[in-house]
Amino acid sequence: MTIFSKIVAGEIPAYKVAETIDYLAFLDISPLAEGHVLVIPKQEVDYLFDLDDEVYTGLQIFAKIIAGAIRKAIPCKRVGVAVIGLEVPHAHIHLIPLNRVSDINFERPKLSFTDAQLQATADKIREALKHD
Repeated sequence: MTIFSKIVAGEIPAYKVAETIDYLAFLDISPLAEGHVLVIPKQEVDYLFDLDDEVYTGLQIFAKIIAGAIRKAIPCKRVGVAVIGLEVPHAHIHLIPLNRVSDINFERPKLSFTDAQLQATADKIREALKHD
């Protein structure tokens, strides 16, 4: 069972932004930027392109909705999308607020936020979702 499946099962806490029956969006706790969100299918599949078409397209649509809320909640020019797939063997999409290209460089040092800061960021994004 991956760390993401443990988050889905409620065994590990996460700063959840949105959840449906099939998908979950939560803050990356080692973000590249404030508002860096991971979007996952609840179904544990290692490789994004191994998802069946329905789950894959649903995940992309869910990510689009979350990206819109991030853009409203976090000052940025765009929300970047990255699929690396090497860190956790569970398909996931990174949504990262961007103001310059280097903001999405995964070789940069990760940021560190307090629990209160992470909670406030999650709250801002959830609030933005309510107004879509």
